[in-house]
Amino acid sequence: MLKHATSLILITSMLLSACSAQNQSSSEAKEVKNDTAAILKKEKTEAPPYTEPQFEHSETDSEAQPRTDTNETDIKPEVPSTDGTSSEALVKKTYHMNSSYVIKPNDESSPAKVVLLTFDDGPKNEKMITSLIDALDKHHAKAIFFVNGNRVKRQPNLLKMIHDRDQIIGNHAWDHEDLKKMSSSEAKKQLTDVQQIVKDIVGEKPQFFRPPFGSGNDALKDAAKEEEMLYMTWSNGSLDWDKSTKNRPDKVIQNVLDQLHPGSNILMHELPWTVEALDELLTLLEDKGYSFVDPRAIELQSR
Repeated sequence: MLKHATSLILITSMLLSACSAQNQSSSEAKEVKNDTAAILKKEKTEAPPYTEPQFEHSETDSEAQPRTDTNETDIKPEVPSTDGTSSEALVKKTYHMNSSYVIKPNDESSPAKVVLLTFDDGPKNEKMITSLIDALDKHHAKAIFFVNGNRVKRQPNLLKMIHDRDQIIGNHAWDHEDLKKMSSSEAKKQLTDVQQIVKDIVGEKPQFFRPPFGSGNDALKDAAKEEEMLYMTWSNGSLDWDKSTKNRPDKVIQNVLDQLHPGSNILMHELPWTVEALDELLTLLEDKGYSFVDPRAIELQSR
C-alpha cells in the first residue's frame, strides 16, 4: 500500500514538472516572437525612404545630354521694332564719320586703327554673298551691303539672307543710275522706294545711304537725313569694278593696302575676284593692327 502511494506521488511530480516546462517554453517562445516583431517594426520605422540609385556620369555623357533646367528669366524675347529701325540700334555709338567719309573714334577709349567694310550693287548671287559672309564671320567682322531696289525686287531671298546672317543692309538707290541727273523728286523716290521694300522684307529700314557712283548733291543729302540715314561715299576704293582689276584678287588687295589709313571706308563690290580676295585681305589688315568697325557703332550724323 505504501509502495503504491509512493509511486503515485512520483508520477504526479513528473507530470507537474512537464507542464511547468511546457508553460515556460510557450512563454519564452511568445516573448521571442514579440521581440522579433518589435525589431522588425523598429527597422521599418528607422529605414530611409527608397530612392533611385545614383550613378556618376562621365563628362562626355553629361555634355551629350541636352539641358532641361534652363532658367526662363535668362531668356529675353526679341522685341519687334515699331518704327522700322533695327533693334541693334542699342549698340553703343562709339564712332562717327567726318566730312571726308573717314571713320573716327568718339574718344580715346575706342581704337583709331579701324576700317569700315562695304559692298555695293547687290544682291546678285547667293553663292557669292554666302562666301563673302563666311569670310566676314571667320574674322568676326560686320559690313554694309549697299543694295539696289531693282535687284532686291528680283531676289528678295538674298536680302533676307544678308539680314538673317546678321550683316547690315544699306540703301544704294532703286536703280544704279546717276541721281544728280534726275529731278529732286525722282532722286528722292529712288531712295524712299528702297527704304520701303527693305522694310517690307526684313522689317527694318536701312540706316546708311550711298549714291551710285558716289554722285550726289545737297538735295539728296537732305533726303537721306529725312529718312534718318547717314549719307556716305568712301575714302578707300578697291577698284574691283575696274577692268584693270578683273579676275585679279591680288590687285584688289593691293589697291586697298595702297590707300590704307586709320578709319578707311573701303568700297568693294559683289564680284568673283573680290570674293576670292576677301579672306586674305582681312587677314592682312589684322596683321597690320586694324580691326573692323561694326557699322551699328557709327553715329548717323557726320561731324
